[in-house]
Amino acid sequence: MAPAGGGKAREPDPAIGLVELNSVAVGIATADAMVKRTPIELLECRPICPGKFMVLVGGLTEEVNQAMAAGVARAADAVVDTLLLPHVHPSIFPALCGAVEAGPVEALGIVETISVASAIVAADASAKAADVLLTELRLANGLGGKSFYLMAGPLPAVQAAAAAAKGKIGELGVLVRCEIVEQLHEAVRQKVSY
Repeated sequence: MAPAGGGKAREPDPAIGLVELNSVAVGIATADAMVKRTPIELLECRPICPGKFMVLVGGLTEEVNQAMAAGVARAADAVVDTLLLPHVHPSIFPALCGAVEAGPVEALGIVETISVASAIVAADASAKAADVLLTELRLANGLGGKSFYLMAGPLPAVQAAAAAAKGKIGELGVLVRCEIVEQLHEAVRQKVSY
């Protein structure tokens, strides 16, 4: 059914929102304020190293924007960092949920960042730049506050995706390292869960 006015129906516009806080107590209250504000999906709500708390939500851009406003207002001076990423690549969501099975591939790219927000931004840039499969996006879990993601595909695609990540966050000083491994050994592949 076409919307009023005869135009085309709008495609859903997925977004991801992050509020990083310096308090676990305020973090839980912030997550509650965000999900009560508008219909969004609570993707992550947990402590992260070193002694901070992360609330990560997904949904349509307008709803995520409203939730972010409610969260930032509730958190006040406990906010360390925020990220609202509209038009997020759809492969970000499965990568956040854990390892995506890829099987043997020509190349594996590993991008390591110093923060949660920078890893999400870099992964989105990689996925939009080349035909790679984001297999895992690990956010500050047991990493001393750092984050990383894995991407698999043909070598030229992984190289292009890595270059896009470097271009997006490299000059900001938040890129720790970017590595590409060709023909990853099966024993290593099994251990890194991709």
